[in-house]
Amino acid sequence: MSTPNFHAAASGAALNTDEIPEVMTQGGDWADILNEIEKISSERIVVNMGPVHPSTHGVLRLILELDGETVRETRVDTGYLHTGIEKTMEYRTFTQGTTLCTRMDYVAPLFQEAAYCLAVEKLLGITDDIPERASLIRVMMMELSRIASHLVAIGSTGNEMGATTIMTIAFRGREEILRIFERITGLRMNHAYIRPGGVVQDIGEGTIDYIRELLPKCRHDIGELEDLTRANPIFKKRLCDVAVMPLSALMALGTTGPGVRAAGLPMDLRKSQPYCGYETFDFDIPVADQSDVYNRTMVRFDECYQSLRIIYQALERLEKCEGAPVMVADPMIAWPAQLSVASDGQGNSLEHIREVMGSSMESLIHHFKLVTEGFTVPAGQVYQTVEHAKGILGVHLVSDGGTRPFRAHFRDPSFANLQALAMMTEGGQLADVVVSLAAIDPVLGGVDR
Repeated sequence: MSTPNFHAAASGAALNTDEIPEVMTQGGDWADILNEIEKISSERIVVNMGPVHPSTHGVLRLILELDGETVRETRVDTGYLHTGIEKTMEYRTFTQGTTLCTRMDYVAPLFQEAAYCLAVEKLLGITDDIPERASLIRVMMMELSRIASHLVAIGSTGNEMGATTIMTIAFRGREEILRIFERITGLRMNHAYIRPGGVVQDIGEGTIDYIRELLPKCRHDIGELEDLTRANPIFKKRLCDVAVMPLSALMALGTTGPGVRAAGLPMDLRKSQPYCGYETFDFDIPVADQSDVYNRTMVRFDECYQSLRIIYQALERLEKCEGAPVMVADPMIAWPAQLSVASDGQGNSLEHIREVMGSSMESLIHHFKLVTEGFTVPAGQVYQTVEHAKGILGVHLVSDGGTRPFRAHFRDPSFANLQALAMMTEGGQLADVVVSLAAIDPVLGGVDR
């Protein structure tokens, strides 16, 4: 090939284009670069989310395998908050078990207390002997707890997206419920208020009026949250069609609660397998047409309103049976003292102390033995379920005829619902993982019991 005459072109003379050579860039360096780019693009990155501080919503480790921003695999690693509650219950009396199980799902503690006590009562064979007033109080306390739990779920979902206002309003509404709990039980959380045979004490004088004073404030906060979210285009664009789960998959994975009802299945044990007299209350089961993050949140809103319906019905009935007993009459089971909730804390009533310490040695002995040794429970095993705020809560109790459970095991809804997280998130975006988790609303105290 002849060399082109560049000097001619530079001097202004005509350049013969036939003399311009064809040049092709090639070589080993370019091939290596292309191979490296292909190799990098096919690599997946493993990211650890959590554990986080227990004071947030518990500690949960998510191992995410990412392809860019797309989640290819999600592995859920629990056990970082393990407390050994179930094993510890084997070394405590049946009554003391209430103090332990209430600390599992600490956002909705009264459900664990109710389910556990219903199981103990079934073992004792006294289910039909529970006073009506005690059952009414249990229903009221569980529905208040349901609203409090749902407000935490809704507020946490908003906070995870950066909408701190949603969380502050939700916790403001929850605070009204915690004030009611403190007035009735002496504690804001971890109450140990529901006991085998009934409840530890009746609601105090003026409590019904107090509840009716605070509930409108809570309802206002729920309504304000709904106004901020239900038709908000930003909220809907962020949550609609995120973490969609078909009903068949939810059922196969053992998911219950708002997630299943958002898929259109009106599954609620308060209707299908009623307990504590729920069959006598008038309420509906909210459902939606698709189980995504948005509809799970909306179902929780609707359930809050249904819980308020139940609470007002319970308050009317409590007014009519004022002064009725709240504990079974059997002195071998009934807690011997009515506790006193006052400004200085919670303790035994002065009347009871005067009796056992001053006038009746037999009462003192009975009190001491029942509190320290507990009551005997016939040998056998039972399984009791209730409709927890997060789904179905099950209690399996085994008695060997002694004063302590031979085995206590809880089917916690948060643990069961977490099984669906991998299917919810795989194939989606990394930014949707936290939102999907918030929509499940797990509490790790119950998961790692």
